[in-house]
Amino acid sequence: MTSEDGDTRDDGAPLPRILYDTSASAAPEDLSAGALWRLAESGRQLDANVVHLPAGHRVDTHREPDLDVLLLVLSGTGTLTADDGTHPLPTGMLTWLPHGSARSLAAGPDGMTYLTVHRRRPGMRIQRRDPSVHRI
Repeated sequence: MTSEDGDTRDDGAPLPRILYDTSASAAPEDLSAGALWRLAESGRQLDANVVHLPAGHRVDTHREPDLDVLLLVLSGTGTLTADDGTHPLPTGMLTWLPHGSARSLAAGPDGMTYLTVHRRRPGMRIQRRDPSVHRI
């Protein structure tokens, strides 16, 4: 059973939820660049995004120092450029982007829509200063 509105079982445990129909983002000519959907449910341990890159758009070279990322191409095509060269990303390609790796993405001629999933980043926490630490 799945819950569309965040219901919980009688014992308070959350129920699975249907979140997003990825086939709804299969018409790339009507989509603008950026996130089409983000996982935002409270209490989650994961972050996930559905992102669209129109034809000719790219994500510049960057490194993610802390998180491994899974990337699944939902529609369109693109390329992944990494330290070992350029790799095609056709629809359906599942790619692991290990933490610390340099990578860039470029959309193909019909654009590219993809899902990313990674561990949730911990939120920023304000901590009480340790009185035993002396700052100069």
